[in-house]
Amino acid sequence: MTPRTGSARPIAPPDGTVVIAADKFKGSLAAAEVAERVAAGLARGGFTGTTVAVPVADGGDGTVTAALGAGFRRAEAKVHGPAADLVTAGYALRDEVAVIEAAQACGLTLLPPGRLAPLTATSRGVGELILAARRAGARRIVLGVGGVATTDGGAGMLQALGARLIDETARELPPGGGPLARLAAVDLTGLADLSEVEFLLASDVDNPLLGPAGAAAVYGPQKGASRDQVPLLEAGLRRWADLAEAGAAEAGAVPGPVRDAPGAGAAGGLGFAALLFLRARMRPGIELLLDLAGFGSRLDGARLVITGEGSLDAQTLHGKAPVGVARAAAAHQPPVPVVAVAGRCTLTAAQLRAAGIAHAYPLTGIEPDPARCMAQAGPLLELLAARIAADWLG
Repeated sequence: MTPRTGSARPIAPPDGTVVIAADKFKGSLAAAEVAERVAAGLARGGFTGTTVAVPVADGGDGTVTAALGAGFRRAEAKVHGPAADLVTAGYALRDEVAVIEAAQACGLTLLPPGRLAPLTATSRGVGELILAARRAGARRIVLGVGGVATTDGGAGMLQALGARLIDETARELPPGGGPLARLAAVDLTGLADLSEVEFLLASDVDNPLLGPAGAAAVYGPQKGASRDQVPLLEAGLRRWADLAEAGAAEAGAVPGPVRDAPGAGAAGGLGFAALLFLRARMRPGIELLLDLAGFGSRLDGARLVITGEGSLDAQTLHGKAPVGVARAAAAHQPPVPVVAVAGRCTLTAAQLRAAGIAHAYPLTGIEPDPARCMAQAGPLLELLAARIAADWLG
């Protein structure tokens, strides 16, 4: 179906359901707020049917909020943040399933503005969240990664789970990826037994742990690492990988190395530790979140799906939320057409169609100033949704 052109004038009241399954507009609107604005805009455009909000995320920040929108309840725990100070981190819990968002424990946003800590930021709080979820009865834990301040290879997480990382003087290593270059031994004798817990690593990152496409080289600079600090982090991660894999093999934890596995470099190498010691299975974050939300059943009887995120660009095509939503809608019987809203869109019409998105409605299409788009994202989004009502639901 191609959209009809014309103004966003009120239309004849139609029946049916529209599913709104959008990610956040980072810096402007949370996913739930995007859904609220879109629903208001559809009503403004004359749509009188039912809207179903399914806030989504791809495993990074916003994952817990998306799980809460899918019917999970919020739980909280005091954990060590990226600077080793105590923070209150939330996670989502339903029956025996927990959804943990690494950014809640060691996210960049938990550091003071302008005070990044590329060499010392720790993932310890992620391990503490895992233990809290296990104590709460979780037997299946979805670990969403993304937006973290750390490049410690998940070493901090493992320390929280009971491992000891020791230097040549038999002292415990201080936190962060920088000290890992001084690692002399990994003691796993006190590691918590989590063998009865199934771990799923929710990520769209397929980077290995090491090398030019690894955690330090690609993501270290985003976390404040200078040109001179990236090699230090790389050396630490390599030392950590050597001793961690040897220790895991000796303990019979895994059949072989995982440093080169897709996703090992996710979240500053947190993926490496999850794959190696938690035996996590990696799945695209959006697929996991849609499964948890029962998205397939939400599509029954739907006329249209509206997805989106802040920027529809080349990264969107690599497993981000809008593409995952579009694939799920295409797989539904019968398939449901999908359109997208965004702050901006750099994809061509052909790229959008190949991803299963029939049409995109960017805020920049009605307000070319990016600063105004950020500041007025809500009202502008309502205007776009009114256009979608006119184009698709008349």
